[in-house]
Amino acid sequence: MTDRKARRNGGRAGHSRERDSAAIRQMPWRIPLNTDRPTEPLSEEGVAAIHAAAMRVLEEIGIDFLNEEAKSILGAAGCRIEPGSDTVHMDRGFVMEQVALAPRQFDITPRNPARKVTLGGGHMAFVNVSSPPNCMDLDRGRRVGDIESFRDLIKLTQYFNCIHVAGGYPVEPVDIHASVRHLDCLYEKLTLTDKVVHAYSLGPERVEDAIEMARIASGLGRENFESAPRLYTNINSSSPLKHDWPMLDGAMRFARRGQPVVVTPFTLAGAMAPVTMAGAVVQSVAESLAAIALLQVIRPGLPCMMGTFTSNVDMRSGAPAFGTPEYMRATQMTGQMARFYGLPLRASNACASNAPDGQAMWESLNSLWSAVQSGVNLVYHAAGWLEGGLIASYEKFVMDCEVLQQIERYFEPAITETSPAALAFDAIAEVGPQGHFFGCEHTQTRYTTAFYEPFLSDWRNYEAWSEAGANWTEARANRIWKAILAEFEPPAIDEGIREELAEFVARRKREGGAPTDY
Repeated sequence: MTDRKARRNGGRAGHSRERDSAAIRQMPWRIPLNTDRPTEPLSEEGVAAIHAAAMRVLEEIGIDFLNEEAKSILGAAGCRIEPGSDTVHMDRGFVMEQVALAPRQFDITPRNPARKVTLGGGHMAFVNVSSPPNCMDLDRGRRVGDIESFRDLIKLTQYFNCIHVAGGYPVEPVDIHASVRHLDCLYEKLTLTDKVVHAYSLGPERVEDAIEMARIASGLGRENFESAPRLYTNINSSSPLKHDWPMLDGAMRFARRGQPVVVTPFTLAGAMAPVTMAGAVVQSVAESLAAIALLQVIRPGLPCMMGTFTSNVDMRSGAPAFGTPEYMRATQMTGQMARFYGLPLRASNACASNAPDGQAMWESLNSLWSAVQSGVNLVYHAAGWLEGGLIASYEKFVMDCEVLQQIERYFEPAITETSPAALAFDAIAEVGPQGHFFGCEHTQTRYTTAFYEPFLSDWRNYEAWSEAGANWTEARANRIWKAILAEFEPPAIDEGIREELAEFVARRKREGGAPTDY
C-alpha cells in the first residue's frame, strides 16, 4: 500500500484559535522542557542498594511470566525457568545488557506530525485521565461511564494544549459491548483528536485492531508506519512479581511492530508491595526491568519506559492513598533509579478524593510536583482523576489543566533570564525609592506577557468576587467545560481516511470483534 498522507492533517485548532477561543485563553501547544535539577533523596549508596536488591529479586526469587511464548523467548535467551512453573530467573548481567539497549529518548508521531511527542531527557508530556469506570460532573453526579461521556472527555483531551497524549479510555463506555468497544473507542480517539494515542494490551484482537486503525489514520503503508513510533501501550504487572498473559501478549505484539511500551508495576506499599518505600521501589524496579528485558530480546533498541505507580494504602481500611508524602518520595526514588538505568520515566497525577475539592487538588499537586522533581517524562492521569482512579471528573479535568499550564509556565526560560534587560537595573534607577513600577517603560513594554494569565483562578478581591456571584472553583470549571464542548470542532482528517476507518470498524464488528466471556 502506498503512503497517503492526510491532506488537512493540521486541524482547525491552531495556536491562534486556541488562544482566542470563546471558552478560555490558553497557552499554545508545546512539550515542556524540565530544566530543574531533580530531587534525589537517595545517596549513591542508596541507589546501589536498591539496584542490588532488585537484581537479587530477579536472580533468586524470580518473576512469574504467565505466558508460554514469553517464557520460551526468555529461556532461549539463557534465563532459568523453574520446571513446571511460570517463574523466570534472570541474571543481572543479562538484565543490564538488555536494558542498556533501550533508547534514553524517543519520539512518537501521531497522524498529525505537529503533535509529535518527545519522551526522555527533560521532556515532560501530560496524558488525560485513563480507565475509570465512572464519570462525574456537578450537574449529573457520579454515574457509570457511557460513550457520550467518553466523547466529551476526548474532546476536552483534544481541546487543551497542555494535554499532549490521548491515553487510555478517559472513561469506560460500558454501554458498548466489550467485544467491539475498542473499535468504537479507537475510532472516536482517532477522529476527535490528532494527538498521540494509546492502545490497551488486552488480547490479540484488540491490539492488532488498534495498531491497524492507527496505521489507517496515519495514511501510511505498513512498512513506513512501523519504521518509527506512532502509538504506544502501557502494561501493568500483577504485583507482586507477576506479569499476566494478555499484557505480555500485547507488549510483545507492540515490540514486533516497533511501537513503544511503558511498563508500570502497580505497587501499593502494605498491600501488593512491602510496607517500606525502599522495599516497594525494589519490587517495582524488578518487575519493570524484567518485562523491559524481554522486550529488548524481541526487538533490540525498542523504545521502552519505566513506570512508577508506587504509593501506599490506608492501613485502617486497605484503600489506596495517593499524593501522600510516601508517594512523593517513592516517585523521586524511582526517578533516580530510572536515570541509573538510562530509561525514560512515567508517573501519575493521582488523588484519593471523591470530589473536585481541596483534598483533590492538594493530593494532585503533590503528585504533579513530585513528577517535576523526579524528572518524569510522561505523566498519566494528568487531568480528571478522582476517587483513586474510579471517577473521571469533568470539573477536575479543567482544574488540573489550570495547574498543568502553571507548570508549563514555570519551566519557561524567560522567568529565570538574567540578561541586562531582565536584571532591570535601569528601571530600578528610574523609579528609585519614591516611585512605583506600574508606569515605567520597562513595565509598559512587558506587562502583557510578564506573568501567567489564568483561565480558571479568580484573583479579584472578596467584594468583586462576591458581586460576580461568589462562584467557587468547581462552579467556574463547570461553566468552562460546557463552553468548551459547545464550541468544539474536531481536528481535520482526510475524508477518505475517515471512510477507511469506518469501513474497518464495520467489518471487524461483522466479524465479532474480540472474544469475550459474555
